[in-house]
Amino acid sequence: MSDSDEQVEPRDTRDVIMEATFRALNEHGYSDLRVRDIGEEMDLSRQVIHYHYDGKYDLLSSFLEYVIDQYEGSVEVDADTDPRSELETRIDRCLFGPEFDDFTHWDRMKVYHELYAHAQNDEEHRELFNEHYARLRGSIVTVIEDGIEQGVFREVDAELMGQHITDSIHAARERRLSLGHEDAPEEARRAIREFILDSLYLES
Repeated sequence: MSDSDEQVEPRDTRDVIMEATFRALNEHGYSDLRVRDIGEEMDLSRQVIHYHYDGKYDLLSSFLEYVIDQYEGSVEVDADTDPRSELETRIDRCLFGPEFDDFTHWDRMKVYHELYAHAQNDEEHRELFNEHYARLRGSIVTVIEDGIEQGVFREVDAELMGQHITDSIHAARERRLSLGHEDAPEEARRAIREFILDSLYLES
């Protein structure tokens, strides 16, 4: 083991490997990605990857969990936020994301959506995405239900509205990434506000 390997704690080692995987996927894409490509994106010995992961699939499964955890952490909202502000904040963070030191939000979404596209042929990865989608949708449904209970929102089918908002967010991101429509997230936000949220809010 090299001196640089010895200076990295296990958790930090995982983060180094995951961020190297981001860079390698961004450059090579999912289909052409090799473990060697990931190794070339980090200062640690490539043997560190083989020590922690049993091949490319195991590594990408761990990477997918890492991406999902990172994404879900970026859309969290303070617990004491009122329902209206929380709903709008969650929508904005899902559409536009936070800023990262290394890659931009859209660099990360590009990798996320490439893995998402391949999940249709992978039962394990599809299940991870399904669970992730259910949590995001559930967080929006919950805030709508809270708003109704507090008398901030009118009575609606919270499950159906949460589904509609979540699908609008996913469609806008995919349109930006796949078709290059850079204004898609902003257009989606305006449409959600005008056609969904304005009808949801009760006049104060």
